[in-house]
Order: sequence, then C-alpha cells, then structure tokens
Amino acid sequence: MAYLKDFRERIQNNDYPGFLKIWEEYCYGDQPDGEEMIAVLENVKASELAKPFGTHVERILPLWRELKNTDQAHAVLRLVFDLQTSNNEDLANLAIEYIKARYPEDPLLNEKLRLIGLRNRERFQSALRNFELLTHMQKGNFVFHTAGWGTGEILDVSLVREEVSIEFEYVIGAQHFSFEKAFKTLMPLPKDHFYSRRFGTPDELEKEARENPGELIRLLLRDLGPKTAAEIKEELCDLVIPMDDWNRWWQTARAKIKKDTKIESPKELKDPFHLRKEEVPHEVALYKALETKPSVQATIQMVYAFLRDFPETVKNQEFKASLATRLNELLTHEHLNESQKLQVLFFLDDLHISSAVGQISELIAQMSLVPDAIRAMEVVSFQKRALQQVHKLRKNWKEIYLDLLFSVEQNILRDFLLTELDTPETKEDLKQKLNTLLIHPLSFPEVFVWYFQKIITPKSKLPFSTPDGKNDFFEGLLILLDHLEQKPQHRDLVKKILGLITADRYKLVRDIMQHSDQEEVKEYLLLATKCESMTDHDIKILHSLAEVVHPSLSRLRKDKDRPAMEENIFWTTQEGYQRTQLRIQQIATVETVQNAKEIEVARAHGDLRENAEFKAALERRDRLQTELKFLSDQLSKARILLPEDVSTDEVGIGTVVHCQDSKGEHIRYALLGPWEANPEERVLSFQSKLAQTMKGRTVGEKFDFQGETFTVTDIHNYFDQKR
Repeated sequence: MAYLKDFRERIQNNDYPGFLKIWEEYCYGDQPDGEEMIAVLENVKASELAKPFGTHVERILPLWRELKNTDQAHAVLRLVFDLQTSNNEDLANLAIEYIKARYPEDPLLNEKLRLIGLRNRERFQSALRNFELLTHMQKGNFVFHTAGWGTGEILDVSLVREEVSIEFEYVIGAQHFSFEKAFKTLMPLPKDHFYSRRFGTPDELEKEARENPGELIRLLLRDLGPKTAAEIKEELCDLVIPMDDWNRWWQTARAKIKKDTKIESPKELKDPFHLRKEEVPHEVALYKALETKPSVQATIQMVYAFLRDFPETVKNQEFKASLATRLNELLTHEHLNESQKLQVLFFLDDLHISSAVGQISELIAQMSLVPDAIRAMEVVSFQKRALQQVHKLRKNWKEIYLDLLFSVEQNILRDFLLTELDTPETKEDLKQKLNTLLIHPLSFPEVFVWYFQKIITPKSKLPFSTPDGKNDFFEGLLILLDHLEQKPQHRDLVKKILGLITADRYKLVRDIMQHSDQEEVKEYLLLATKCESMTDHDIKILHSLAEVVHPSLSRLRKDKDRPAMEENIFWTTQEGYQRTQLRIQQIATVETVQNAKEIEVARAHGDLRENAEFKAALERRDRLQTELKFLSDQLSKARILLPEDVSTDEVGIGTVVHCQDSKGEHIRYALLGPWEANPEERVLSFQSKLAQTMKGRTVGEKFDFQGETFTVTDIHNYFDQKR
C-alpha cells in the first residue's frame, strides 16, 4: 500500500497530471499488490478523474497478469473495464478470451457478448460487470437498485425483448427494465447477501437475529461494510427487529458483539463497527491497543473495559502475569497522579497481586486532597471502592463524604454517600449540608432534583422528608424550574421536573398542598405562573387543587384562565415597568399577528381533530391572550418604586439587606417586586417567603429560615447603588 496515500492525495486535490505521473511509475513496478490496485481503481472511479483516466487505465494490465490471487485479479480487471474508454481491439479480445475462459459452459455466451457490446466492439465499457449482471438475471435472484428503490427480486427475464421484470421493496408493483437501463442502475446480489435475505426471507432472518444476534451483525458488516450503531439500527429496526423490541434486542446483541473476536467494536459511539479479516483473541486486541502507547487515563479506561467485558481472560495465568507486569510499569510513569495511581492499584488488587492491598492503604492514608482524587476518577466502581477505603482508613471521612455529596456526577455515588451519612452519628451534619440546597437551590440543580425525589418517596426517613421539609423543597423546585427554563443546557432537567409535578394526575402537588397553609399555597401558585414551561392547563389544575384545600383562594381568580398575581399595590422599578410595557406591545403587535398566521397555515392542513399543529397554534393563542390580560392587569395596579419610597430603618420593599448566618458567612439580598426577582443575582420578590420572613427586621435582629439563624447586619437603599 505504499502508493495508495499518494494516489488519494492527488485525487482529493483533483491533480490529474500528478496522478498520471504516479500511475506511470506504478505500472512499471514489479511487486503487484492486488488490494492496493483495487483500492486505487475504486478511488479514481469515484472521482472526477475517471473520464480522462479511461484512456490510460489499461497500462496496468502487464502488472495485473502477475497477480496470483484469482479473486483479486478478477476484481482488478473488472475495474479496468469499468474505467476504460478506448474500446480498442486488444481490450475487446482480452475481454472475450477472459469471459470464455471463466464461463465455458454458458449456452447463451454469444448472445450475452452481443448484448454487452463485444460483438460489434464499438463500445464495451463495464463489459465484465455487465456480463456478470446478465448471467445473474434469473428468476428468483436478487439485485440492488443504486438509485434508491432498494432490493429487488427478479420476476422474469427476456433476452428477446432485452428486458427484465423486478419487484422492489420501496416501489409498488413490478418494474420493467431494459437491459441498457439495468446495466446503469442494478447490482447483482447473491442469495445469502444481507439485503437479499432481508427482502426475500425476512421471517427467517428475524428468527436468526433473535437466536444468534452476533451472526446477524457479522452478516451485515460483511456485506455492507463498517457501520455505526445508528446505521445498524437503520438497517434492522422494523425491517428485521420490530421497533418495540429494538432496545432489548440491541442490548443483547451489543453484549454478544463485545465478545465476538471477529468484530472490532468502536471506542466512541459515533465510530463504526468493523468486521476483521481474521479472528483476533481479546488478549491480543488489548496488547495491540496498549502498544500504541495511549495516555495513562486512556490506558485505565481500556484495561477497565477489558476486565469488565472479558473477566474469564484472567484465568489464563500467562496473560494475568503479563498484564500485571504492564500495570506495574505504568505505576512508574512520571506523570501519574494520585487518582490514577490508586486506580492502577485497584487493577492489581483485582488480579490478586498481594502487594497492592498495602499500597492502596498507604496511598489513601497519605492523600492530601482526597475529594479531588475521587472526583478525577472516571470509573464509578473505582470511585465507590475508594470511598469505602476512605471510610475505613481516614478519620476525616465524614468531611470528605460531605464534600463529595454535591460534587460527584453519578446518582449511584450520591446514593452511596447519602446512605453512609444517614446514621445517628452523622445525620445532623448531613441535615446542615442538605439545608444549603434550600437556601441556594440554583447552585446544585441536579442534586436538588435528585434529593427531592428521595424525600417524596413513601416512608422516607431522610432529613426534610417531613411535610414541612417537603413543602420547602417543593417551593425551591418551582424556583429552580423558573431559573432552568432560561438555560438550554438544562432542557432535560426541566422535562424531569415537569414530569415529577404532573405525574399521576398531579399527585405530588395534591400531597404537598394537603400539608401547606394558605400563604404557602399562594406562593406555589405565584411561582408556578412564572414558569413558562407550565401550560395554561397545568396552571388551572394547580389552582383547582389549591381551592380544594383552601376554598378561600378562589377569590384570587380574576377569570377562568389565570389567577390574579397581586394584592393592593404591585411594586416595580422604572426598568421593570418599561420592560412590561414593551412585552405587552410585543404580544399585541407582533406575536399575536404571527400566531394568527400560524393558525391559518395549520387550518389549511385539514382534519382539525388530528391536526397537532392547529392544536398547538390554538394553545399558543390562549397563552398569549392570557399573558396579555395578566400583564395588563398587573400594569394597571403597578406603582413605580422611587428612592424616597424606601425606608432603611427596617427591612422593606426597595432595601438591600446584609445578613450573617450562624457560621459567620455574609449574604446579601435585594428586595424588589416580582418583575425584578432574580434568585441567581440574589434579588428576591418582596412577596417571597424569605422576604416576608425578613420584613420589618432592623439591624441586629435575628430571624430563622429553613432551619438556619440569620442576623441582619446592615440595611441600605437599593437605589443608592444605582447612582
């Protein structure tokens, strides 16, 4: 393959003179390489150089005659005739002699030679390929349509009419092809080809797929070449394996493929599976991969995946000793950090190397930054093993566990840490740690949702699993939902939160409201209306559930669709007032007009009962109308907050409050109207629970919130920092 790279480079750059120069040199070689010849000719055939190259391709024939492999020689000659454009006498004679020698018993030989142009010798490009197709065209055989009709089964062939009739998988009814058209668009498929079997005997192929999925994948890769997991699904799902069964089947198939020594699995999901020419034992595959000298982290991942997938290989004492030697060599790597060293020692421990146990204990005991080392591990099982060793060997294990509780990424590790910390000796420390989720729900959104699911589990005894704790976390959940809606990277988490709220006919909301007082329920409703991902239907249901528990809340409804959001004065800043005016104008003059067009376009699609676009457009109209009325009602009651309206004698609207918690940490909050609320910037709605708790406090006074005691250390006017 010495020339292939140069050929491909010239083809890619469309450098015909350069390509021809190398071709001349190549044809005078004396070491024929059939694979390389095939690759070069296939590459040029698929390029723009094919047409001008057609008068030069036959120069390879002397070298072709030296090929010993008959299959390779046939493939090369077929490509030569595909590319040639000279149609000279010598080529015609070569083709006729070759065909007669290859098909000596064919009774229709002369007729086929005529049909492929070798009788009159005027034009016989692709002569070998066309002869093979004619020979293949028999009733019951299969072909592939290169222009998109898929696999076809031959129904009838007439040499008199020079016509073939075929039934294709993607076209209804029999299709009739002239031989000339067939030569341009059809490829012969053997009966054992994947496409032939998928079209001709699908039930038999499905049965084989279920009984031996590895063999099916081998067949697919043999006939179609390397394929990614997504491409394999495209070839099999519904066509061989029903959609409903796909995930379960693919899991089984994937496990079989991993153990198949003929199939090379990709390292990345986006990469394809390959069918090897020869079977490669798993141990050999690992050694070859390690010989490329991957990075330390890549080596750890590679060895871990290998031992996980092929645990039986360690029964081979020679392989086990060899792998242990390689791992011990890795321990001497100059750039090995503590996290990586620990993982290598875990491997050695799994291989029953006696010295590893003591080295693990010594390393764990001496580590200075244990949480960082554990977080740096990419193998979850190793992280858990490290945590178990930390618990056994470190006196400060509790502090390490608390540090990691919010920072590990996998829920399985959080579950482990939570279980270990939820004991009488450590429960109070755990509660204080979890309380930070309530104070700052936006800091750890994934952890917040994970723990909320824990405490709403029936019979949970975890901290905050009391009715009051669940209420506080539910309020935080709504605050979090409003915040995450503006973060595209948290789209999946938003869906998860909505799923929790609406599941089982809003059972969670019903349970929460049953143990909430009226003020708490009003706060839930206020927060819910700020969440854009909640539909009008969701909001109506929440109000209905609230009114069941607290009937007096029905007075908050100004109309059937939306609750009133304010009582008495609705405070806002000048900026907030202007933003709302602009939003009202945007809805009335732009979005409503766009929505009307959407409705008309969707209506034109017909069948309004099953028209999802029409229903979505109507729902958007309802939301826009509701939002317009809602904002207009708020605007009519709005009062712009001015510097002179703010008193700094006590905590009130327009103040900036500085607090100190029991640990001495300082926190600052600005108290403004609902339009300005931004928990991420510590700007609270004056209607929020925390703001109401602080209301009326003076400097030096204490107040309790979410189990934490705060002291007001300073109060100043919000507008002072604006000047």
